[in-house]
Amino acid sequence: MNPRSRSLLATCLVALALAGGVAGGEEPARPSAPPDARSAATTAPAAPPSEPPPAQPVDPPLPSPTPDDDDDPARYAGWATPQEPEPLPPEPITLLLTGGAYYSSAGLYLPLSAAPTTAAGERSEAELYRALLGGAFARHFLVLEASVNPLPCLGLLVHEWEAGYQEAQVGSGLNLLQALTAGFDEPFALSLFLGNVVDYEVKGRDDVHGRGYLGLVVSGGLGHIEQNRLIEDAWLETELKLKGDRVSDEMILSWSFRLGAKLHDNPDVTDTAYLALRRSRVDYRGGPFLLANSGVEYRLDLSLAGKPVRQLLVVDKKFPLGKGRWALVFGVGVLWESSAAYTGELAAGHDPGWQLLVRPNLVF
Repeated sequence: MNPRSRSLLATCLVALALAGGVAGGEEPARPSAPPDARSAATTAPAAPPSEPPPAQPVDPPLPSPTPDDDDDPARYAGWATPQEPEPLPPEPITLLLTGGAYYSSAGLYLPLSAAPTTAAGERSEAELYRALLGGAFARHFLVLEASVNPLPCLGLLVHEWEAGYQEAQVGSGLNLLQALTAGFDEPFALSLFLGNVVDYEVKGRDDVHGRGYLGLVVSGGLGHIEQNRLIEDAWLETELKLKGDRVSDEMILSWSFRLGAKLHDNPDVTDTAYLALRRSRVDYRGGPFLLANSGVEYRLDLSLAGKPVRQLLVVDKKFPLGKGRWALVFGVGVLWESSAAYTGELAAGHDPGWQLLVRPNLVF
């Protein structure tokens, strides 16, 4: 290579060094090769720019309370606060009155829980009993009751009128006053009931009402009636009772099933245990002869030693009056008492044996 060519080559190398960036000892960058078909096919496409996530809703801030709006519900608008269910309305305290020639009462019903009274108005008679027995051990109601036996009390007054009492004597073995009033041992009673109550009202009808009861009853009173005579005696009675009355335009259905014991303060009156059954129907639209417009009552008293003391059986027939809720009742029956019913001085004046019973009444 001639000197001129070497001089030209050196000049080019110096120019490349100044322009190519070998100054400072850095390695010169390799020129990138032009893309061919293979590199284009294997190169991953560029990822699209990611979108920001949607903004989450933010609950409005709870405003600070002020003395004027502490109880204002509008302060909490927009806040998802849990809603408590509204409490059931409490059962009202109720006073119920019943009237009759042989038994009248006033009862104050006090609910013991907020649970509503079970509705059983559309059920059959057998289903009514099952509805009560299903809640045999429930203690939903406390009932305070005062009762009086009007005709037996009237018998006590007439007995004091000697001339009138003698006029009621028919023959040697029948006194009409005793026949009308026998079978009721006390003039009045105070009772406490604790148990379950069902309601017989029917939704959408205002002509059906009444209630049924199953529970424990404790009763007490002063005085004992023996053949229309009032004897001094403080007594206490406890019983398990299933009782009810359902009244409608078509029927009056009532029943009472009792199992209990009665203790007397007077030593001459025998303490007893008893079973008492009663069922009565008034059918204003008729029905089967044996069931419709009929009633039956039976009671068996035993001494605490197990000896029979008293038995009572009464059957009756009702006669509805027109289309109203009235019916005449005529009942007949028998009462048997043993000599063990009374002891001491009371046994001397007591006549044991059978006695005819006559029970006229009016139901409505």
